[in-house]
Amino acid sequence: MAVLTPRIGFIGLGAMGLPMASNLQRKGFNLTVHDVVQAPMEKMALLGARPVSTVAECVRGAEIVVTMLPATTHVESVVFGDAGILANIEKGAVLMDMSTIDARATDRLAKACAERGIGFTDCPVGRLALHAQKGESLFMVGADDAVYARIEPLLKAMGTTIYRCGPPGMGSRMKLINNFMLLSTAQIVAESLTLGTKLGLSIETMREVTAGTTAHNGQFHVLMVNKVLKGDIEPGFTIDLAFKDLTLAMNAAAEQRVGLPLGSAAHAVYGAARATRYASKDYSALLDLACDLAGISAPRLARP
Repeated sequence: MAVLTPRIGFIGLGAMGLPMASNLQRKGFNLTVHDVVQAPMEKMALLGARPVSTVAECVRGAEIVVTMLPATTHVESVVFGDAGILANIEKGAVLMDMSTIDARATDRLAKACAERGIGFTDCPVGRLALHAQKGESLFMVGADDAVYARIEPLLKAMGTTIYRCGPPGMGSRMKLINNFMLLSTAQIVAESLTLGTKLGLSIETMREVTAGTTAHNGQFHVLMVNKVLKGDIEPGFTIDLAFKDLTLAMNAAAEQRVGLPLGSAAHAVYGAARATRYASKDYSALLDLACDLAGISAPRLARP
């Protein structure tokens, strides 16, 4: 006997949301989708999803509503607005927020859902857009057992790795730490490769040697190798959004009276980068920016 899949409302079809929703649709889920941009909705329609023009239409009748939006303000507007999710979602449904937002906002979402008899989970996404396209994302999940049992099939359809981080709110907090670490590392890598290039080292040599030492890291050996070092700085994950995520970490540190001196320096670099032509480019373009400032051509891997 065929297993019925839940009806899914998916809101937010950006660089990460579109491949995630596409994987759900291809793997047999019944999706209604909404985005403020028409083009990704048309792509989803070609896969068999039902595009709709409003949040309310996307939510009505859905058993699980997924949000994958850029920032806290977008999520709160979509959830709390007069024609938003909480005004239209069915009692007993689940709100599954996969955005990277302020953890205090996640707490507000969880509280509002609980008051209305709605399940809630925060499960932000790890890894890159290229992983999302291949269905290889990683998820950091904050949820109770009952809600997790309902969303687990969706996570397995979109990714390969799931970490349960605790109750609602803990997924967002883990994502904050994860992105603080990787974004700070990306700037260190950009500076290292710039210095190495200035010193006359080839990018191939730097790649090979650091892959064999404890300097090995995903920002050089996965991100930059697959993006900027191929000459591709189209997002991905923009410097603007990276600055937003670092700001979340810096704000949390200030609230907890935790000093993050290296993080503060990285945050300042991302802030300055937003005033350049790279603001809307992939954050791997930090390498190109660092090379511009050093007055040298950015290194590129030789094409095979």
